[in-house]
Amino acid sequence: MSSAWLLPEHIADVLPSEARRIEELRRVLLDCARCCGYELVMPPMLEHLESLLTGAGGELDLRTFKLVDQLSGRTLGVRADATPQVARIDAHLLNREGVTRLCYCAPVLHTRPAGLRATREPLQFGAEIYGHAGLEADLEVQELALTALRRVGVQGLTLDLADARIVRALLAGVPVDASMLGEVYRSLAAKDTATLVQLTAGFPAESREGLLALTQLYGGLEILAEARRRLPQRGAIAAALDDLAWLTDHLARAFPDVALGLDLADLSGYAYYSGARFAVYAAGHPDALVRGGRYDEVGAVFGRNRPAVGFSTDLKEVVALARVEGTRAAVRAPWGEQASLREAVRRLREQGEIVVCVLPGHEHEVQEFECDRELVAQGEHWVVRPL
Repeated sequence: MSSAWLLPEHIADVLPSEARRIEELRRVLLDCARCCGYELVMPPMLEHLESLLTGAGGELDLRTFKLVDQLSGRTLGVRADATPQVARIDAHLLNREGVTRLCYCAPVLHTRPAGLRATREPLQFGAEIYGHAGLEADLEVQELALTALRRVGVQGLTLDLADARIVRALLAGVPVDASMLGEVYRSLAAKDTATLVQLTAGFPAESREGLLALTQLYGGLEILAEARRRLPQRGAIAAALDDLAWLTDHLARAFPDVALGLDLADLSGYAYYSGARFAVYAAGHPDALVRGGRYDEVGAVFGRNRPAVGFSTDLKEVVALARVEGTRAAVRAPWGEQASLREAVRRLREQGEIVVCVLPGHEHEVQEFECDRELVAQGEHWVVRPL
């Protein structure tokens, strides 16, 4: 029999020092989004399953916990991603004309961890723009992602770009069922050329050669010129490469310290995206810290198929790389019943000071707050002095 205090695998408590750093990080990122005009929304943890899984494909379905609502008898899902919920809010609750900018920060729950050391309960921060189909919106969310990470001190940033339209164009007119399509996508994402050769044996030569070329089209910005040479001359592919060139040109000028690259076979979350997509990596972190891109079809099931672009990240991963305060300077005060002491403590707290009252018998215990001052009596008054 397992101990009552043991938690499920890949689920963990966040203890005071880490919790404080995550909260500081959350505030900085939300303020960063607010400064760019993004409004905060708070979607519910539970929704009807069909609403949660709209436009997301089978990958999100497998990651979603499901349960039966005791009130309605319908199947509910615990959100594994907040973006479908934000799309629903934009489509039906706000229902605005023109551009809407929304941000959120909320826990999500996954049936399985994304990696060996990943949590199944990420704290997802994201920002999304609805209502603008132009590349200006794509550039804005990419710049916001980079700005937010730099503001919290994440170092050694690399932004990789891709575009979902390229693979779609290569597969246009190719008769493949959903199962085969999934295998092709997985082989591309893993750059498994041997498997891809077998899977595409019956494909038209142009599509087959283009898919195989994608496994080698990753690296610096020179990949754009190579892709134009090696990929078929199709309108959707040319448009995608033109868009990537426009984005990288603007990003290179705005963020000269950020390394830019392309990985045209990157298909993580492929069912989600409809256009340009990106991933941000940081020095010392093995996987993408931020993922985002354009997903214009995400609101279709809600009856309002608006242009949409955004990104998300897990604050529990970001906090390990961010430079945010772990301890806070505080005032240590004795515990006492004197009216003057209690009034002095209240006054300091109203001024925004952290005041930790030391309970009797606990004078030497370590606190989460670093007390660099103390409240002491001087005659009939209480004053703060350095420790």
